[in-house]
Amino acid sequence: MEKIKQAIEKARQQGGQKAELQRPVAVSPATTSEVGEFSYRQTRVVRLNPRHLEKNRIVAMNKSNLSSLSFDLLRTKVLQKMEEQGWRTLAIASPVAECGKTVVALNLAIAIAHHSNKTAMLVDFDLRKPKVAEYLGLPDGPSLNEVLEGNADVSEAFVNPGMPRLVVLPVARPIRKSAEMLDSTRVNQLIGDLRERYKERIVIFDLPPILNTDDAIVVLPKIDCVLVVVANGMCTKKEIEDCLHHIPEAKLVGTVLNKAEGEPRSDYY
Repeated sequence: MEKIKQAIEKARQQGGQKAELQRPVAVSPATTSEVGEFSYRQTRVVRLNPRHLEKNRIVAMNKSNLSSLSFDLLRTKVLQKMEEQGWRTLAIASPVAECGKTVVALNLAIAIAHHSNKTAMLVDFDLRKPKVAEYLGLPDGPSLNEVLEGNADVSEAFVNPGMPRLVVLPVARPIRKSAEMLDSTRVNQLIGDLRERYKERIVIFDLPPILNTDDAIVVLPKIDCVLVVVANGMCTKKEIEDCLHHIPEAKLVGTVLNKAEGEPRSDYY
């Protein structure tokens, strides 16, 4: 754990460097199973606006954007570690707000969906301040709200953002008593179902900041592993340490230093 802290501190001091997965991950053999062609007949298919995505720093869909290479690298390192451990659910968390965890979660999910042997699902579990639908520019429709209220089946809330192998489960509006909901039997069953239904699917959960509420702490034990997003210059050493205190070291995939550029650029990540 001390090595992780030292790596974060060093990266924060080198603000001109691009972010990368700080914790070394072991290489494991790639899976040999293949994912076939996909036809989304029941899942809503939404064609996204490229300009809206670029405005919100969602770059992984555009392979001509050099910034997407950083997420490809992050994808490979994360998948290697998850494959090694047999993990299929991944939480994206941060110590505090405004670290860019949702942007990382979206780009990582898209990068995984480009992988020929994997499918990806992104679930918005930041029930207090959901951002996934907003960042993607999704239209109104059934969402996780209706699923948790018992008014819709989860399959009705899935959205395919116009690319193979990727499904999103958005939250349309904030949910009251979010910690209680995340600790409920309904959510526990949902996580288990999403994990077990497809062997080659990686399910990513965008969680609330760990230190702001107890929401993330409640749900973390139900998810296989965690990737922590730290914003350069926005998190104190104590906040990083306190955040890591809530995550078992065995479940920590790594730590990403985000917003590492001194000035905003198109390849900020």
